[in-house]
Amino acid sequence: MEKTTSFPMRYSAYVISIAGFLFSLVLSAYSDAGYFLAVIFGALAILGTYDVLQKNHTISRNYPIMVHFRYLFESIGPEIRQYFIQSDNDEQPFSRDQRTIIYQRAKNVLDKRPFGSQLKMYEEGFEWINHSLRPSTIPDSNFRIQIGSRCVKPYSASVFNISAMSFGSLSANAILSLNTGAKMGDFYHDTGEGSISRYHRQPGGDLVWEIGSGYFGCRNEDGSFSAEKFEKNAVLDQVKMIEVKLSQGAKPGHGGILPGAKVTQEIAEARGVSIGEDCVSPAQHSAFSTPIEMLEFLDQLRELSGGKPVGFKLAIGHPWEWFAIVKAMLETGRKPDFIVIDGGEGGTGAAPLEFINRIGTPMTEALLLVHNTLVGTNLREDISIGAAGKITSAFNIARTLALGADWCNAARGYMFSLGCIQALNCHTGRCPSGIATQDPRRSSKLDVEDKSQRVYNFHKNTLDALQNLLEASGLRHPGELGPEHIVRRVSKTEVHSYIDLFPFLAPGALLEGKTGLAVFDKYWAESRPDTFDPPKFVQQLRETKLR
Repeated sequence: MEKTTSFPMRYSAYVISIAGFLFSLVLSAYSDAGYFLAVIFGALAILGTYDVLQKNHTISRNYPIMVHFRYLFESIGPEIRQYFIQSDNDEQPFSRDQRTIIYQRAKNVLDKRPFGSQLKMYEEGFEWINHSLRPSTIPDSNFRIQIGSRCVKPYSASVFNISAMSFGSLSANAILSLNTGAKMGDFYHDTGEGSISRYHRQPGGDLVWEIGSGYFGCRNEDGSFSAEKFEKNAVLDQVKMIEVKLSQGAKPGHGGILPGAKVTQEIAEARGVSIGEDCVSPAQHSAFSTPIEMLEFLDQLRELSGGKPVGFKLAIGHPWEWFAIVKAMLETGRKPDFIVIDGGEGGTGAAPLEFINRIGTPMTEALLLVHNTLVGTNLREDISIGAAGKITSAFNIARTLALGADWCNAARGYMFSLGCIQALNCHTGRCPSGIATQDPRRSSKLDVEDKSQRVYNFHKNTLDALQNLLEASGLRHPGELGPEHIVRRVSKTEVHSYIDLFPFLAPGALLEGKTGLAVFDKYWAESRPDTFDPPKFVQQLRETKLR
């Protein structure tokens, strides 16, 4: 312990800098080197004096000059852990092993591994896909699904597409690269709620236009929805589907704001707002307020688009709100063509820590709830389901489809294919890879020709890997995957296939009241198609702590 009667060693750097400065002044009378040293020690002495005199940071007053080494190491802590400490499977949110396979497939280099698996197969949570003694042969990995079969203009989509990321969150060169890669590989690129920018249009790749609560690209001056402006964009041949965003996995139930200082001419042009004006995304939509009104809004969008598939994206929260939407479908006969489930593990959008960690149902449980509800109400055949949530590999796709999805989307996986190094600076504008930034000095270093090829390669090689998994399992299309194919270890001595591990409703079971699941038994009967409000018994519970 440092004695108070002795010289505090924490001031040593400050004292040395002052002494060095004085010595340098004397030395300068005899050598030019003294001037050089005087500048260095003088700067340190000034910094130390500032640390001692300022009153905002106690640690700086106690450790002048030295505190800045702490700040330095703290700032590069993630990089130190990433490169020198953590193993290939430790780092979060994506391990080095997960990122490496994406980099290899994006660069079209060898993605094989020698000497067996490094995964711990006897730990709880380990999963695998069962193979067949009669493998199949699949001629092509370009797996497609039909979305909106009831529409005038249905869309044949890839089973692996680019999830929603807006221009403004991503740089111009990142958007150009993603859309060019999507065009090369014949898969779709979700615009994100920032609407269709010139950088989406230029390459000509398929787009899913996401409509958020800010109605960017289709808004009136007061921020309300404009049918006229919507139709102008929606009829573009490049726009294949329309997706209304109810919520997103990164921050469900949370609005957003792009400060006016960041609203450039290009962003203002895409979003239909004024340059330099705060760009606000409210927490909820103004075009509808009830489940029935929402379905009417979807029908309006389908008509204005000329008959293209229209659906919505959501992160599951209160189950009665989701049930209310389904009841509205049953009552009115109006249905979305598709639903995209965004898992709570989603994360390209920066958000408060509590939102990232503790709000939003994870993809597995959310997907199961949506799939089971639609099956149990005999609506599943009419509505396609997409899912997103940390999907980076062929096995991720396979397990998600086995749980009930028809296709998958990925955001961060495609960011890695662009060269993202998981620096976790997405919200600062200082992305070292030039992806999540509007700083032209950074984004201009991202080569569109090279990165678009990598986006294409990642998609193609991932689907090739999916083809190999399906062939080994004796299947011919991803649509044949079911819960019987995926197995999870639940203890060191016990494993279960998904079909035994998770509940799957029989067709019509919910309408017949034969689910045997608490979430349906508790909330289904009480949910109403004309409101998102909680059931009466829930409202009553909120009035007391006597539960």
